[in-house]
Amino acid sequence: MRAVRVSRSFDIILRMKLDTLCVQGGWSPKCGEPRQVPIYSSTTFKYDTTQHMADLFDLKAAGYFYTRLANPTNDEVAKKIAALEGGVAAILTSSGQAASTFAVLNLCNAGDHVVSSAQIYGGTFNLFAVSLKKLGIDFTFVDPDASEKEIQKAFRPNTKCVFGETVANPSGCVLDIAKFAKVAHRNGVPLIIDNTFPTPILCRPFKFGCDIVTHATTKYMDGHSSQVGGCIVDSGNFDWAKHADKFPGLVEPDPSYHGLSYTKAFGKLAYITKCTAHLMRDFGSIPSPFNAFLVNLGLESLHLRIRRHAESALKIAKWLKTQKKVAWVNFAGLPGSKYNKLVKKQFDGPSPCGVMTFGIKGGREASIKFMDSLKLIGIVTHVADAWSCVLHPASHTHRQLTDEQLRAAGIPPDLIRFSVGLEDPDDLIADLKQALAKVK
Repeated sequence: MRAVRVSRSFDIILRMKLDTLCVQGGWSPKCGEPRQVPIYSSTTFKYDTTQHMADLFDLKAAGYFYTRLANPTNDEVAKKIAALEGGVAAILTSSGQAASTFAVLNLCNAGDHVVSSAQIYGGTFNLFAVSLKKLGIDFTFVDPDASEKEIQKAFRPNTKCVFGETVANPSGCVLDIAKFAKVAHRNGVPLIIDNTFPTPILCRPFKFGCDIVTHATTKYMDGHSSQVGGCIVDSGNFDWAKHADKFPGLVEPDPSYHGLSYTKAFGKLAYITKCTAHLMRDFGSIPSPFNAFLVNLGLESLHLRIRRHAESALKIAKWLKTQKKVAWVNFAGLPGSKYNKLVKKQFDGPSPCGVMTFGIKGGREASIKFMDSLKLIGIVTHVADAWSCVLHPASHTHRQLTDEQLRAAGIPPDLIRFSVGLEDPDDLIADLKQALAKVK
């Protein structure tokens, strides 16, 4: 059981373009082997000697012994995602929420502190502000548009990492990755970025100084609402040993593995190895091999789908801007958006994803009436898949937040989150038009 690094040689990986990696990254079948990643539906794996098994438990040998820790199907898919992001290693988790949890817990203990963007997914905000706080980890939330000086004020001597989302869910705020990375590194800590919405096809955060990337593979990577999963990818760029006082769990001997030091034993693979050998061992938030198989099927067409999502969203956002009953539209790809420069700098395309937000004149009740009048576009607690859908965060995903917290998260009461699917954009516009006609 070792950290899952990218497959094939690094030279070949570096020469491959993203479209090719989506199809052929990860699993590389040999002569006579199955073309698709096999589903290793087994809890355990057999070995011939006691010593071989002992070496696996001591992390002296690579291999599998119990699927709660690692599974070969999952690892092949993790290799592909690591290659797409340009990282050295990755681990799949049972959900995007589990990925965010593990990414932080792999660095923090009770008494530690994290700086996070205030505009993040409501479930993640609650995870940080409530659940992890109960475990003794404190969070300070900062405006993602804050200056370096303002972000610096949030740091404490016990700060262990910085967290943000490339494109915030649901506010649509675009994070200046290089700015946050600069402040994080100045303080000797890594930057963790949730890159779920753009995916590595439209944005690769490691290019701008990010150290660790997380994903909810439930969204665009799957693309078909068929499974729930997550992923953590390590760039391999952060020098944990240089900041040994801040990260003893990675640098100092681990008594649960006979005094093994992850940085000394595994070098650039230290972070993911510890996440696997410690957190996955103890908490077991691993996806089923079948779920990983489904993610891989989605990844094979990701490069085609995400660009269509982004193009259709831009067309629809421009149309919404012309409608008298629409109070406002927030989409970073729109001309005149305050994020235009960042979009050009950080994203490979005219828009960062297929998700936008807008509000209807008349406030909360008008937005709800509009949503209830839609026929083709569904109301679901999901986002970023083939089917177009809408959600009212103040009533649904963020209903646990106070009005003050909603405002801090960039969520006005009339906000509608619209995830543009793969349907013909003209059909979607027709549905929006007839729903608007029913709003007085």
